[in-house]
Amino acid sequence: MPSENISRVQLPPKYLQEEETLTEECKRIIATLPKEKGWLSSHLYRFQGFWYPVRHLQGVIACQKNFVETLDSDIFLVTTPKSGTTWLKAIIFALTIRTKHPVATTTDKNHPLLHNNPHDLVPFLEIKLYVDNQIPDLSTFSTPRLFSTHLPHVSLPESVKKSSACKIVYLCRNPKDVFTSLWHFTNKLRSQEKSGGATNCIDEVFDMFCRGVSLFGPFWDHVLEYWNLSREYSYRVMFVKFEEMKEEPGVCLRRLADFLGFGFSAAEEESGVVEGILKLCSFDNLSSLEINTNGKLSSGEENKAFFRRGVVGDWKNYMSDEMVEKLDRITREKFSGSGLMM
Repeated sequence: MPSENISRVQLPPKYLQEEETLTEECKRIIATLPKEKGWLSSHLYRFQGFWYPVRHLQGVIACQKNFVETLDSDIFLVTTPKSGTTWLKAIIFALTIRTKHPVATTTDKNHPLLHNNPHDLVPFLEIKLYVDNQIPDLSTFSTPRLFSTHLPHVSLPESVKKSSACKIVYLCRNPKDVFTSLWHFTNKLRSQEKSGGATNCIDEVFDMFCRGVSLFGPFWDHVLEYWNLSREYSYRVMFVKFEEMKEEPGVCLRRLADFLGFGFSAAEEESGVVEGILKLCSFDNLSSLEINTNGKLSSGEENKAFFRRGVVGDWKNYMSDEMVEKLDRITREKFSGSGLMM
């Protein structure tokens, strides 16, 4: 029927759908949770101390219940949103599959990263695999299994938290750039709506961010959990700063390779494999690929939304002196005594 086709066209993308796919269990849980206005979806809900859109919250609950077996060889890439997640996924993916898909200074035309967005190659637990109450078949994953998540440590599945061998790579970014990038990202997705969704006022969402009300926030609590774990369990949790990766990408890539058990041989160093991975995964290269300029994720986001600038210090173009002072003060207070400097 024509009317049915029209209704299908007018459905919002999955990342904006809320009640349509919720289980009764999730509905009961969210009814008890504090909520605030959302940056993208209608509301954020506070669960286990952190804020989630309702569709992601259902993915968190499903993931906690059903991700019951963590393998020793599993690798988890953890970030707060807009901390360099896409870049980290590309680098770790290229690093771990380089035997099957060699990378040198001249890129293999069949490399998966040339034809797939990094978010499809390294899926999010709570946003991709377990979203909409799905139970994925993880037996099809190659070894090592690569997973991504924005989850704070407190909300990881118990099997991950109790594992003594799986590896966690945590990528952190200066909160001023995180805020700026998140503001741009959510506004970009809002503006892509056929209905012409209203964009977020920077002052309003800045106040929310400072109060900890942001996607998977509070930012500082999220960061501190993994920072402290990396100091106590350095053999299993590696803490990396986005700014350090931008400044010395080769050094950071080699550190990541050694930590994950994928160190480079002398022959690989000589043949330019490190430089090849960095070139393949560079912002300029990935952002210019056809898949990333015109493709979409299954949830409806345009791939190009994940490539804006990828630089350090873009906050200077958008934040007032008063905003900078306030965010720097909060960061100093939150990280005081931790040994973490940003």
